[in-house]
Amino acid sequence: MMDRTGKDNAPRPSDSYVQSFARGLQAIRSFSGQAPSQTLSEVAAATGMTRAGARRILLTLQALGYVRSDGKYFELTPRILDLGFAYLSSMPIWNLAQPVMDALVEQVRESCSIAVLDGQDVVYVMRVHTHKIMSTNLGIGSRLPACWTSLGRVLLAALPQDQLSSVLAERPRQAFTRHTLQDDEALRGAIATVRQQGWCLLNQELEEGLISIAAPIRDGRGATVAALNLSGQANRTNPEVMREQMLPHVLKAADEVSRLVAMQPRR
Repeated sequence: MMDRTGKDNAPRPSDSYVQSFARGLQAIRSFSGQAPSQTLSEVAAATGMTRAGARRILLTLQALGYVRSDGKYFELTPRILDLGFAYLSSMPIWNLAQPVMDALVEQVRESCSIAVLDGQDVVYVMRVHTHKIMSTNLGIGSRLPACWTSLGRVLLAALPQDQLSSVLAERPRQAFTRHTLQDDEALRGAIATVRQQGWCLLNQELEEGLISIAAPIRDGRGATVAALNLSGQANRTNPEVMREQMLPHVLKAADEVSRLVAMQPRR
């Protein structure tokens, strides 16, 4: 991974570092919505591997059933989902949250999501749709920048200050809309407000017309482990409606999931 100065800041390999495994993961991550099908040369270029190295990795993944090829192009197979669902199935919070989210969506008729923090992004781990509200079709595994989502700001607000500073320093600034906060001081102020009030309302900072409100999900020790939100369209659900009508439901749902999580035995 390169930082903004062009220096490689990836962790240095050690005796416990399995390079071939890391390269396999690189190859898997090189496939995306923009590159669902790639040649051997394209995978090598995207990962920085030699053609010979990329070929060994791809053929190994093919033998294991995670990749298929027509002789020229490679693409992932549905079996790759096993890797993501292994994470989901290992965390009981998601099964606990499902009925709470279903009831919330039925009550307020807005889409509900749960996400966790992964570096500078939020990753969606549960989603209950009511209708499509974004041009991007979000689903489980989707990633969005934490700084400009209500889920992300709730999760960032729970970080220690040094860790938060690191995330803000590394996150490239981008004006997604005319409402996007980009100034570091403004972002810190917004996150501090979330930390103080215990919830976040985000109005069209990531996409024009998208408004959302989020609250933390906490474990039995009070640590924030995820965040839950409702998303709506700003032209029919303005900030006042979100605060007055939606916020109580979001807080109640987040508290209910937190209560269920706290009841789970520690491992």
